[in-house]
This record gives sequence, C-alpha cells and structure tokens, in this order.
Amino acid sequence: MVDVQLATAEKKKITVPNLRVLWQFVRPHRRALLLGMTLGLVGTGTALATPMVAKGVLDGLGTDASLIQPVLVLVGLLVVGSLVLYLQWIVLGVLAERVVLDARKSIVRKYFGATVGSLGTRPTGELVTRVTSDTVLLREATSNALVAIVNSVVGLVGALILMAVLDLVLLGAIASAIVAIAVLFARLMPPIAVAQRQSQEAVGRLGGILDGTLRAIRTVKSSRAETRESDRVISEARISAQHSVQAVKISALAWTFAGGGVQLAIIGILGLGGYRVSTGELAVSSLIAFLLYAFQVMGPVSTLATNITALQAGMAAAARIRQIDDLVTEVGETRSTQPGHTAAPAPALEFRSVTARYAPGREPALHGIDFQVPARGHTAIVGPSGAGKTSVFSLILRFLTPEAGEIRLGGIPYEELTIDEVRARLSYVEQETPVIPGSIRENLLFSHPEASEADIWAALESVHLDSAIRALDEGLDTDLIGSTVSGGQRQRIALARAIVRRPEILLLDEATAQVDGRTEAAIHEVIRSIASDAAVVTIAHRLSTVLDADTILVMEDGAVRARGTHEELMNTDSLYRELVAALRIGDNTSLTAPS
Repeated sequence: MVDVQLATAEKKKITVPNLRVLWQFVRPHRRALLLGMTLGLVGTGTALATPMVAKGVLDGLGTDASLIQPVLVLVGLLVVGSLVLYLQWIVLGVLAERVVLDARKSIVRKYFGATVGSLGTRPTGELVTRVTSDTVLLREATSNALVAIVNSVVGLVGALILMAVLDLVLLGAIASAIVAIAVLFARLMPPIAVAQRQSQEAVGRLGGILDGTLRAIRTVKSSRAETRESDRVISEARISAQHSVQAVKISALAWTFAGGGVQLAIIGILGLGGYRVSTGELAVSSLIAFLLYAFQVMGPVSTLATNITALQAGMAAAARIRQIDDLVTEVGETRSTQPGHTAAPAPALEFRSVTARYAPGREPALHGIDFQVPARGHTAIVGPSGAGKTSVFSLILRFLTPEAGEIRLGGIPYEELTIDEVRARLSYVEQETPVIPGSIRENLLFSHPEASEADIWAALESVHLDSAIRALDEGLDTDLIGSTVSGGQRQRIALARAIVRRPEILLLDEATAQVDGRTEAAIHEVIRSIASDAAVVTIAHRLSTVLDADTILVMEDGAVRARGTHEELMNTDSLYRELVAALRIGDNTSLTAPS
C-alpha cells in the first residue's frame, strides 16, 4: 500500500522530468539514434511484409501460378531483415558506449572540478556508483530501450493496420486485448520506477558504507567489529534487493497479463476466424495471415514490457547522475591585468581580517584572522582541536572562500589570481598522506611532471627513502597500491613529492607524525633547507616541529590569540604552556613552564 501511494505521489516526477533528463544524454548522439531507429523500422517492415507474402503463396496453391517468385521474395525479406538487424546491433552498441563514455566524462570532470567541501558531503563509494553502475543502466535505456520501444510501437501499429486490411471483426478482438494491456501498463509503470530508483539509491549507500569501512579495516578488525560492519553493509544490500524484488514482482505481473492477454486474444481469433471461414466470410489464407500478425503482435508487446522497465531504470539512473549538478564547482576569477612587482619584498602570504564559514548560517570557522608568512622561514600553527588550523590551510589552498577580509599571495590579492595560479605556487602534504594509484615514480612526479630523475632521487635521499626504493625489484616503477607501504613511508613519499616540486610555499600538516626519530631529524633538516629560500607553513602537533619554527601562531576558537617564538610564548601565553604541558604538541620532549 505504501509503495502504491509513493508511486502515485511521484508519478509525474519519475516519468516526465526524468525522461527529459535522459534525453539530455542522448541528444548529442541523436543522428546515430535516428539511424538505429531507421534500421529498426526497415527490419520491422520486412517482418510485417512476410505474412502478406505468405498469404500470396497460399492463395497461389490452387492455381497454376509459379511459387518461385513468392518464395524468393520471402528469402529476400529474410536476408534483408538479418542484414539490417546486424547493422542495427552495431550502431546501437557504438551509440550505447558513446553515451556511457560521455556521461562518465561529465561526472568525472564534475567531481574533480567540485569544491573539496561539497565532495566531502557525500560518501566516496556513493560517488563511485554514479560512474559505474548508474551509467550501465543509462546505457541500456538510451540505446536498446528507446529504439526497441519505437520499433515495437511501429511494429504493433503496422500489424494492426494490416490486420484491418485482412478483417475488421478479428481486429476488434486483438485490439481489445491490447487496450486492456496498455491500461494495465499505465498503472504499473510508476511503481516500477519508484522501486528501481530506491534500489539504486540503496546500492549507492552500500558503496559509500563499504568504501569507508574498507578504508578503516584495521580499526574494524582491532575493534572486533567485523560482524557488525558486515551486517551493516549487508543490510543496505538487502534493502536494495527488496526494492528490486518489488520491481520484479510488478514487472512479472505486467508480463503475465500482457502475454496471457495476447494469447487469449489469439485463441478467440482462432475460434471466431474459424467460424467466419466456415460461413465463407473469410478466406483461409487471410485467417492464416491474420494469425501470423497476431503472433507478431506478441513480440512488440513483450518487448514493450521489457524495455519500458529498462527505460524506467535508466530514467532513475539519469536522475541520480544529474544530482551531481548540486556539487559546488570551484570558481576562480581571471585577472583583468597582469600583477606588477611591488617595490619592497612582499610576504609570501598575508591574511587581512579574514572571516570564513563552511555554510551559510553556521558559526564562522575563522573570524578576523590577521597574520603574515614571510617569503623565507618556517611558520608553525598550533592550537587545540577545532581552533581553525585546518580552515587556515583550506583558505590558503582555496578549498574555502572567505566571506570577509582579504588573502594575499606575494602581495597580490587572491581575487586577482586564478585557482591554478594560486596552487601552482604551493605544495601541500596532508596529514593522512594519501598515495595516488600508480607507481612510486608517478606519485613523485604527480605535482611536477617535468622533474628529472636526479630531482626524484635527491628528494628521496633527503627523506632517507632512497635505499629502500633501490632495494625494490622494480624500483621507482613499483606499484604503490599493490605493495605494502607503511604509514611512515607514505608520509615520506608525500613529502618527497612536495620537495621535488620546490614550491614558493610548502604547507605541511604535521609531516613527522608517523616517522622514526632518525627520519624525523632528516625531515626537519629538509624543512630547514627549504625554509632558507622559501616559506614553510606547518600545522604542528609535535614539540620538535614547534622548536624548529621561526614563528609560532597560537590559535583558539577560530582566531589567532598569540604569536612569537617558542621561548616567547612559553613566557607570555598560558594556552601555549598548557598545550606543551599536556603533550598536545609534544611527544618525547619535556619542558617545564616558567614559574
């Protein structure tokens, strides 16, 4: 009952707007679609002509007329129909793959053009299903289903017209059955569409949960949560199956009535037609031809049942794919003039009374931030969780846009720079230090494809990873995804990737969180080397990182509350002393706060 009410409520939303969305994917390939339909119509025409030719053969049996010509015509129709079917299969197959490719290109470009914040609102696995399973359903709907529906309608109408030529009385019997079937389909299709959409949404949720769980598989196993998480994923799979079963049940009902109705009509035609033959009102050859058309009608009716269901699934998939249009796209203003050189060396970065929030109506993540990062040197940002450290990095990288204030890069306001121009001068190492699918070489060249072999090995040597890479059988060409790489090695590879690029500003979200003491010392040496001729900004969680910094910014509640060196802050800022004493930014270094 609930499903029927839902279907009624969403009938217009499912059938009309989503069909329009589906057409948007097909429209660029409408010529190929038209060719496929034309070939289908030719094939349908050969099939429609066959019973009439067969009638002529039967009529000629009682005369001296030669049967060679009618038989040759039948063979010709068979050959032409087969050839047309072969060509149509190729045309529609190519059309389907092009539609899928275009849809996938559109989705992928939208993903990579979207803001980090909007992508973060959806599970990764759900986003992946839009590119994979939804586009497969789209392929079936935009090629086979649309053409098959048109061909079936033409075949059905053509057969009915030729039936009318043969006998209007018998036509009434078959037409009554077709009208009843059409009314039934009109009632059953909306619930099928709703069930298909709900099934696909459950698959999307399943993908999102499974992706997140597999990423945290170590935590899952160490927490003895395998059964709970398995049940959670299987629950979504079960929900998807339930909706699919609902669609199957309704489709089976439609198929049963469609096939049974046509067969019942044929039985009636056979009885009524036999009576009309016995009374001399209908020739035997006409009855046989009419029965052949009646059997042909079963094909289009069955095809319509199958492909309307596929079309409903495709429309639901198209609607889900179009939901990615809700993702916010990054927009970078283009400079109207080329920036000039300032008379005095400008800071590498400058925040001027910057306020930012992640969504309208939410509390500001940062408010009234003011600080400068010199063109050379190491600046560390510290503070408790939620202080706004990550938000500062998001603003620098243009993942987040300030609602007030101004950010300058090398003395140039961000508004006068494109997103590419800003990021071309930065390198960023995340705390989680993800590796990119591919080889070690591809990872190291990811940000700077023009780097030389010598640059790569110099970067690896600086993070004490060169010997380990040389010891691998495939060296730099080792696949990172297929190999076991420790967290510390991932972090060092990510840092080496940033070093290869030699940026103007290096952003580090605690680059020493997962390395041993020897490697940590080497990384600090690299940071000092880079800081001698570039700017390094670090979100610090370890005291060793803070001690190396030229300037430390202490953040609290989205604002900078203090700045200075480690010694200065230990003497002047109570929060900083608390952070050190609580080891929130220290790990193995003890330092007593001054009395």
